[in-house]
Amino acid sequence: MKTFTLPGTSLTVPSVISGMMRVQDLSDAKVRDLYETARECGIDFFDHADIYGTPIHACEARFAEALRLSPAERSEITIQTKAGIVPSGPYFDFSYDHIIESVNGSLEALNTDYIDILLLHRPDILVEPEEVARAFSELAAAGKVRNFGVSNQTPGQIELLKRFVKQPLIVNQLQLSPTHAEMMAQGAAMNMPRLNQSASYDLGILDYCRLNDVTIQAWSPFQSDLGKGTYFENPDYPELNEVLNKLANSHGVKSETIATAWILRHPANMQVIAGTMNPDRLRAIAAGADINLTRAEWYQIYRAAGYTVP
Repeated sequence: MKTFTLPGTSLTVPSVISGMMRVQDLSDAKVRDLYETARECGIDFFDHADIYGTPIHACEARFAEALRLSPAERSEITIQTKAGIVPSGPYFDFSYDHIIESVNGSLEALNTDYIDILLLHRPDILVEPEEVARAFSELAAAGKVRNFGVSNQTPGQIELLKRFVKQPLIVNQLQLSPTHAEMMAQGAAMNMPRLNQSASYDLGILDYCRLNDVTIQAWSPFQSDLGKGTYFENPDYPELNEVLNKLANSHGVKSETIATAWILRHPANMQVIAGTMNPDRLRAIAAGADINLTRAEWYQIYRAAGYTVP
């Protein structure tokens, strides 16, 4: 498993993260099997959020209850969680009170004294950055949260927070896959206004993150579109599947491995969040960190996903 030092921290992290969004319904044995598979693959980074599961904090609690990690074992892994979504609304809440309440709930559910990384979960349109700064400073001073970041935020939204928040914002969690790669494709079509691909929907977030040492974590790396499942063997993506299968055969791996390698080939040094609860599939995804696609192979997938090389 490829690892690197997360910019702005002393954390050594893997290129693949194990996502815990669906862990609630697993038995203790299955949670332990998934966890042990992750560790065997070199994955010691686990992604949570307060809203994963029902009621709130349910997936965090299931993770902790099933594993019952000792303090020494806890220190060997990175736990990341998120706060800011109120699903019963639905609405977003980046207020001081909500952030503090959410973190305290996560600490209790996870049965831990500290969270390695806390992310603001999607943008709150009504954000008051002074309140975020107060919450972050209090959590850091108390040792409850060691590092901070965001998810799905634009350069301007991050800059607004940075004007008040003292701690570095080290992560931006963004949806990214071969079929959801506008943040890459827009730059390739610069100055081609008649090509839809040239439109900027994210205000240059990829380049912004690279310039500011913000690590991109790719979520839903295999999703075709919202609510439509993965693109693997999806009849809407025949060319993409043909290319993925061909490259998988040539490298002697699974299609999931190649799709993961496609994201990790980008020099931005991203991480891929694997949300699978299947240990065998997790192994296939993790293997993508050890495949270095050539430029020709990378662009072959890019074109097969429907993007234009001018």
